[in-house]
Amino acid sequence: MKLINIGHGSMISSSRMIAIVSPISAPIKRIVSEARDKGILIDATYVRKTRAVVIMDSGHIILSALLAETVAGRVADKNLSEPGEEDDE
Repeated sequence: MKLINIGHGSMISSSRMIAIVSPISAPIKRIVSEARDKGILIDATYVRKTRAVVIMDSGHIILSALLAETVAGRVADKNLSEPGEEDDE
């Protein structure tokens, strides 16, 4: 399992991520609102502006104060820096 820092010490499993998106579009705002109502929203912004929305395979929605490009870059760096490692760590 590879963990990705999404800001302020919060980590998520990179293998469980489906998408990293910007929060500015109406459909994403609707997804966030519905997740909040269902109780599956995880707010990891620590009272800062939401700059990325991470959609997990469990259906959970995670808010991050880091830009979507930054989170995606960290996922890519993690994948490039550890080639050949098994996922069963």
